[in-house]
Amino acid sequence: MTQIRPATPADCPAIAAIWNPIIRDTLVTFNAVEKSPADLETLIAEKAAASHAFLVAEDDGGLLGFASYGQFRGGIGYARTMEHTVILGPDARGRGVGRALMTAIEDHARAGGAHSIFAGVSAANPAGRAFHAAIGYREAAILREVGYKFGQWLDLVLMQKMLT
Repeated sequence: MTQIRPATPADCPAIAAIWNPIIRDTLVTFNAVEKSPADLETLIAEKAAASHAFLVAEDDGGLLGFASYGQFRGGIGYARTMEHTVILGPDARGRGVGRALMTAIEDHARAGGAHSIFAGVSAANPAGRAFHAAIGYREAAILREVGYKFGQWLDLVLMQKMLT
């Protein structure tokens, strides 16, 4: 049975093992710098200090994926608008793990006073766009050629869900 819980420093090697192949080998993220366990410990601590969540999904077989969120842009005017990340390991896809993580992230953000939440999805990730559309996100904008990876310019699709 899948359990959703807050990430801890002990999860960082497993989170890196899920995230780094996506960073290294795909266009799902525009980032090309892999995450170390120390980087992830810092990220988890920063989310906690800002009262934002960094959650993991696990079952008896180990860590399945993670999700986190933070303020969409800096400044007080954006304090109720969030942006999230959700990443699943290959064995977790199609099992409802992503939906469970997103429900938990959205509930946490809503409880903290968030009005809406964004997903920044690579246009080269049609599965990510379909997933977000299936859970109620609507396309808000396409930012043309804002990412560059593997020698090509990439579009970013901003998808938004109202939480209140």
